[in-house]
Amino acid sequence: MYTLRREDFNTKTMVKVSVLSVIAFILMMFDFPLWFAPPFLKFDISDVPALIGSFAMGPMAGVLVNLVKNLLNVLVEGSATGGVGEFSNFVVGSIFAYSAGLIYYKKKTFKNAIIGLIVGMLIMTVSISIINYYIMIPFYAKLFGMSLDKIVSMGTAVNKHVVDFKSLILYAVVPFNFFKGVVVSIVTILLYKRVSPILHR
Repeated sequence: MYTLRREDFNTKTMVKVSVLSVIAFILMMFDFPLWFAPPFLKFDISDVPALIGSFAMGPMAGVLVNLVKNLLNVLVEGSATGGVGEFSNFVVGSIFAYSAGLIYYKKKTFKNAIIGLIVGMLIMTVSISIINYYIMIPFYAKLFGMSLDKIVSMGTAVNKHVVDFKSLILYAVVPFNFFKGVVVSIVTILLYKRVSPILHR
């Protein structure tokens, strides 16, 4: 089972997804910018519950956790980015959780968990960098009537290597997501075996 089938959407599974989503939403509130990235890129570890759900219940469970987490964030806190930030968070988190969970779920071993997290982190970093370059950041700039140069200047203010839009992606977006992926992966590895017995009841 690599995705949640219709028969898997029972009350017990949805309760687990809901609990993980609420935990992820709470973790999402404790966000902060990193020293080398512009302030609109906020670091948090809210992908951990999604990864745990993906490992325990299949890749689609991680996607659902990310979806509910971001919907809760919009409903409770509102969106300072017109929903762009939340959508981006959903996309990046879902790519990570689904990729890692797909590999782990085929054969549940510690080795596969590590491989899944590494592959998921790399796929996430590359894909979200491309998506940010061609879609997310240009759309965000257009939505708020900002020039790309102004967004680049936010990166330049904290990172001297950011001099244009391409270098913003290369020296801010790429390392930001890679760093986040490493931290989230370590936390997931440390926690999963402790909480998995609860999720498998």
